[in-house]
Amino acid sequence: MKVADLDFYLPETLIAKKPSGKRDHSRLLVLHKDGRIEHTRFYNLPEYLNKRDMLILNNTRVFPARLTGIKPTGGKIEFLLIKEICPDTWEILSRKKYSGIITISENFSAEISEGRIARFSYSGDFMENVRRHGDMPLPPYIKRRPNPMDKEWYQTVYASNEGSIAAPTAGFHFTGDLIDQIKDKGVAVRYITLHVGIGTFKPVRTNRPEEHSMDSEYFEISSDIIKEIKAAKDSGRKIIAVGTTTTRAVEGNSSGQWSSASNGPIVPSGVRHNGVICGYTNIFIYPGYKFNVIDSLVTNFHLPHSTPLLLTSALCGPKNLMKAYNEAIAHKYRFFSYGDAMLIL
Repeated sequence: MKVADLDFYLPETLIAKKPSGKRDHSRLLVLHKDGRIEHTRFYNLPEYLNKRDMLILNNTRVFPARLTGIKPTGGKIEFLLIKEICPDTWEILSRKKYSGIITISENFSAEISEGRIARFSYSGDFMENVRRHGDMPLPPYIKRRPNPMDKEWYQTVYASNEGSIAAPTAGFHFTGDLIDQIKDKGVAVRYITLHVGIGTFKPVRTNRPEEHSMDSEYFEISSDIIKEIKAAKDSGRKIIAVGTTTTRAVEGNSSGQWSSASNGPIVPSGVRHNGVICGYTNIFIYPGYKFNVIDSLVTNFHLPHSTPLLLTSALCGPKNLMKAYNEAIAHKYRFFSYGDAMLIL
C-alpha cells in the first residue's frame, strides 16, 4: 500500500479544540472487520465486551512539558521537553534556533544550544519546577493556548506513571464508573505503561510506509500480565487494546522488537525489575503486519500521514478504515485528541 491511500479531507470545524461534556458521553463508531458500522455512545462500550476478555490500558501520565523562557533581550521562546539525555540536560523541540540563556522563573533557567539541547539550573526538584511553570503539551492542531483545565482534561482518569509528553488519547473516554462496569462484567482490566514521545506524532513523509523509521519509546509491562496475555490467547479469549500506544507496547514486546536501551539494537534483551519488563520499542505497525496479541482496538480518529492511522488500518484494513472515516465525517464526529472514539471489533 501507499501512505496516500489513507488521505482524507477533514473540515476544520470537526477538529475538537476541547472535550465535550462527560468523558464517557462521547460518540463511539463501532467498526466490524467485515465492514459493518454502528453508531453509539462510549458508555455503551461494555455491551461489546465479553466475560473473560482482557482490556489493556496505558497508565502513562503526561507532565506539563511545554515551557516558556525569557531571553536577555526580553523576547520569549517556547520549547517542548522531549527526552532527558542526562541529569539536568534535555533534548528539546523549538521552532526557534536560539542559543543562549533563558529565564523561566526566578530560580529556574536554562542554557539552550541551537534550539535542540537545554541544560537547566534550578533550586529544589527539577520536575516540581516543570510542574509549577510548564503547560500541557497540546498538539499543534488544537489552535489555542493551554489553560489550567487542560491539566485535567489532557489526562486519563487512571494516569499514574508520569513520563509522557503527549496523552494516550483513546483513554480519555473512560471514567472510573465505566471501568467498574467493565470489571463487573467479568472483563480483566490490566494496565501497562508506554511513555509517549515525539516518535508517535512524527508524520510519515514517505509514500511507502516501510521507508519510515520510528523513534524508540519507553515501556513497562508486568511479567504477570505477559503470562495472563499468553493464557488468554491460548484459550481463545479476546485482547482489546485501548489506544495505539498500548498496542505498540504489547506488540513490540511480543514480537521481540524492543531493547533495554533507547539507542541500542532492538532485540529482546530488556531489563526485568521487580517483576516488570522495562525497555524501548521502535515497532512501526502498518498494513501487512500480523498481530501477535491484539484482537480489537479502542482508538480515536487520527491525522492523515500519521503512524497511529497506519496502525489502525493494519488491524481493520485500509478500505474499511477509510469507509469508517468518511462516514464519521458525514455524521460530524469530532476528530483527534479531544474528539470521539472508534471501536474496531
